[in-house]
Amino acid sequence: MPLTPFLKMFGRLLLVTLLILALCAGLFTGVNAVRERHWNERFATPLMDWLASAPNPLVSYPWLSALYDMELRPGDHNDPESVDHERLAYGQAVAEVQGLGVRVRRLSETGNIIDVTFQDLYRDIGEVSALIILTHLNPLLPDERPAGMDSLGRELGATISFVDEGSESLETPTLERLVERGMAYVHRDAGERARVYLRLNDGTVVEVRYPAPFNPLSWPVLLLVFVLAASIAGFFLFLLLRDVDRNLRAVESVAIRIARGELDARVDTSRGTLVRRLGKSFNSMAEHIQRLVEIQREMIHAVSHELRTPVARIRFGVQMIEDCPDEASMNKQLAGIDGDIQELDELIDEILTYARLEQGGPIMSFQEISVPDIVRQVVEEQQRLRPDMAFSAQFCEGYEEWSLSDAEPRYIHRAIQNLVGNAGRYANGQVRVKCQLDAQTCRIDVEDDGPGIPDGDWEKVFTAFARLDDSRTRTSGGYGLGLSIVRRILYWHGGQAFVTRSEALGGAEFSLVWPRRQPQ
Repeated sequence: MPLTPFLKMFGRLLLVTLLILALCAGLFTGVNAVRERHWNERFATPLMDWLASAPNPLVSYPWLSALYDMELRPGDHNDPESVDHERLAYGQAVAEVQGLGVRVRRLSETGNIIDVTFQDLYRDIGEVSALIILTHLNPLLPDERPAGMDSLGRELGATISFVDEGSESLETPTLERLVERGMAYVHRDAGERARVYLRLNDGTVVEVRYPAPFNPLSWPVLLLVFVLAASIAGFFLFLLLRDVDRNLRAVESVAIRIARGELDARVDTSRGTLVRRLGKSFNSMAEHIQRLVEIQREMIHAVSHELRTPVARIRFGVQMIEDCPDEASMNKQLAGIDGDIQELDELIDEILTYARLEQGGPIMSFQEISVPDIVRQVVEEQQRLRPDMAFSAQFCEGYEEWSLSDAEPRYIHRAIQNLVGNAGRYANGQVRVKCQLDAQTCRIDVEDDGPGIPDGDWEKVFTAFARLDDSRTRTSGGYGLGLSIVRRILYWHGGQAFVTRSEALGGAEFSLVWPRRQPQ
């Protein structure tokens, strides 16, 4: 199928694309998993450091253990989860995703491990830090609050500022939560920095801003994924184009060899699949060129041989004219010369027709023609030329339904005429033309009661300038091109011509078979 190489190439490209997507997805997921863990640890470090500095966070912030899953355990507790023991020993916060939450651990100054599990790390840490800020700002005097806010902001990694209750940033839902809970958490979009509003005991509203949340679509990550995808795609494209270039160079080298005269040079079609069709087409073209060159060589040799006899007769006739004693003898020689010139003209016409059919074929103008009408016309023409010979045409039952066929009328007429004319020259007295038509094919059989053709010569008779040595000799006429022309006409009609022995008449039986409808 012509689509097979395309499907193979498309399958390779699809496989490479899927591989690139899988690698990019794996890289994107892996890099973001590491980035997210580092971001979680950086974001949680200020709060965990604050809790680690307290003598006992459970006592200092009892609401923390009530709201969140927090526990204190000895620092020398050894279990399979203590894989980050060294980092904990250096006083670093360790965060790891567990299920739908994030577990954060930190070694306190008293040697205990603070272990807190947050369901939503960004929101929960923001609210916990805000509650701690609220706890420490309430006891301070109004004059002491600015300095306390700066200190708390630096330690908890937040920006703290006063807000006027009439400010446009305080929307109605935010004010309602402030009145109800004393704290309002605001985080509208995924990429927007979270804000927490606090109402102190004296009614003062404080805004606490936190860093932007984790962004998985960071441009360095996207650039890294793009560079990886481009590198892999470029590598596979290089391999693909290298294979194509190698095969094209092989075709180019064979073309150069053919141009130097090595007509038997061929492309190795087993080397690659991308240009296999090109290689096969090139080999087919090379074989056709080689065959045409051989045919041209044989034709030149055969034509020179065929022309030699009439030319010699013409030369002999011209010489004889000089010695003619009377006008009657001269007219006889002139008539012979005229016959020889007519023979040359017919030979040239046969050679040109065969060359046109053999070397690429004529421009076929297919028309819907009636095959039985052409058969009847040929039979009537041959009957007039040979009135002593019995020509007949037989048609299969119901042939009228399938009588029309796509064909080139002039060439089909020529093919049938050649066969019937040959049969008339070699038959003893009877030639029969059988026409068999159906929905798919047209078949014409021409049989005679002559001596027939030996089985071993059935293919030889279709060779240009070929003549048999027994019954069908030069004396019966022809130049050995008629059957070659017939075979080429059937070839350009998508059919074939062959010869067998006639069972009914005992002579030769030539058959023409071609498709009733030509492809569009």
